[in-house]
Amino acid sequence: MGEVDCWAAELESVFARVAGRFGRADLRWRMRDYVRGLLAPVGRKNGWQLAEYAGHREPAGLQHLLNGARWDADAVRDDVREYIAEHLGPDGVLIIDDTGFIKKGTTSAGVSRQYTGTSGKIDNCQIGVFAAYATTRGRALVDRELYLPKSWTADRERCRAAKVPEYRGFATKGELAKAMVRRCLAAGLPAAWVTADEAYGQDWSFRRLLEQHGLSYVVAVPKSQQIKSLAGVWRIDELIDDAPADAWQTLSCGNGAKGPRVFDWAAAKLPANLVFDPDPPTHHRWVMARRSLSDPSELAYYLAYAPIAVDLGGLARIAGSRWAVEECFQAAKNECGLDEYEVRRYAGWYRHITLAMLAHAFLTVLAAQSRDTPKGAAETTPPASSLSPWRRSGACWTLSYPTRKPIRTGSSTH
Repeated sequence: MGEVDCWAAELESVFARVAGRFGRADLRWRMRDYVRGLLAPVGRKNGWQLAEYAGHREPAGLQHLLNGARWDADAVRDDVREYIAEHLGPDGVLIIDDTGFIKKGTTSAGVSRQYTGTSGKIDNCQIGVFAAYATTRGRALVDRELYLPKSWTADRERCRAAKVPEYRGFATKGELAKAMVRRCLAAGLPAAWVTADEAYGQDWSFRRLLEQHGLSYVVAVPKSQQIKSLAGVWRIDELIDDAPADAWQTLSCGNGAKGPRVFDWAAAKLPANLVFDPDPPTHHRWVMARRSLSDPSELAYYLAYAPIAVDLGGLARIAGSRWAVEECFQAAKNECGLDEYEVRRYAGWYRHITLAMLAHAFLTVLAAQSRDTPKGAAETTPPASSLSPWRRSGACWTLSYPTRKPIRTGSSTH
């Protein structure tokens, strides 16, 4: 009973935090009923079942909360971000990723036949781009944007029918991600690192934005990613192929459901960029690779920008933290109804998603309060020393003279 009282008190504090965003008392009560329903063991968290759980005769009141009432979902999002920052603490990782919401029909804002990792194929769906914040105390979603394909933004009548604002034009997922990073920084989210999958990591302008704001990063890139040097341009997979055997270290990049996630890792520093970097530099750029222990042909590639004191173990830990956003998606969908909405309008999507993020943030904070002990740092296996075309500099490898013939191209990539 003591735990239940604590949970109830924490939920009341969450409601009090956002209450001022709802100008009328009836809206505040509907918001409370909606969030309580998202947290409840309701079979399917749609309008009718949430209304039934709350004791309403029909879902009209909750539907009005999402579609017609006057309140600012972005302001509530800001409250969620501040709540998470307060309880999860500083020096965390900001993680960018997207997820799909499978839908029927063609009228829901942004719905289109497009690839989504949710089903692993091209499907009729909406795509949401999200930012999550993760520390050793927990992880939660702190920002969101609905991706609108060009088939939508080029059809203003269709947009008006779904109540898409006139100012909303086409923006790539990368542009949405950059907007969220800027918002998080402007709001003072105490992130020290950023990580993202290759859809975002391969974007030079995304990486450059992070560097300009002094944010370290470890981002995935495709194997065809090109690395520029004064001598030419090389593919990252070719550079990694030239890594000597003793450049690989067996490291845990964090704990998973079945214990430590252990892989082989290799990394080398890149030369300083004379245009962008101060003298002396405060950060180093790296090329990295992760190799499966069970299948050495299974590799993933990364680019990193890290403070000069960070070693390979620290980079691997940040790379591994990207899985936290998948855990956020899974928990928010399974426990808070993130994907169980029945709204077609643009504003309705943002409102439901934001209230589901609020519910998930509450669960995250409860979990953080019950486990204040940080997880252990990744363990490392020191590499043996041998001659290598990669040049060792102290405890690290430095990419000094790639052995493969460079790709002669004028494209700029790093």
